[in-house]
Amino acid sequence: MDLNELLEMWSKDCEISNKLDDVSRDTPKLHAKYLSILSLSKLQLQRAENAQKILLRDKFLYYNGKMDRNDIEKYGWREDPLDGLKVMKGDMDRWYEADIDIQKSEEKILYYKTMIDTLKEIVDALKWRHQTIKNIIDWRRFEAGG
Repeated sequence: MDLNELLEMWSKDCEISNKLDDVSRDTPKLHAKYLSILSLSKLQLQRAENAQKILLRDKFLYYNGKMDRNDIEKYGWREDPLDGLKVMKGDMDRWYEADIDIQKSEEKILYYKTMIDTLKEIVDALKWRHQTIKNIIDWRRFEAGG
């Protein structure tokens, strides 16, 4: 599931119809639905973070000339990552930051973190949905003169 699908799904699920008893009964189902998605997203984030650790190790070996040629070919990377330049250790961060594979990995992690933050907001809204329903009932009672 991607973020757009999640937001579309939530835009439909967040609506509170006039049948407040049905809405109230459906709240635990929605909570379970989004809590499940949240849990799976947390696991996906952990996998992405673990994969990035391996990628960073491999890129360290690659940029420092310590990686085996077979591994370089396996990944499809160029033979000389620095194009013959002599780079000081302090400047290696610039190469890591500009590496496309590392950037993609970081984007993936940020994406999962955004999904998790969004899902936490949704779950929190569902936790307090009963209060919204109560407020609607109170308002209707007030409008009816009670």
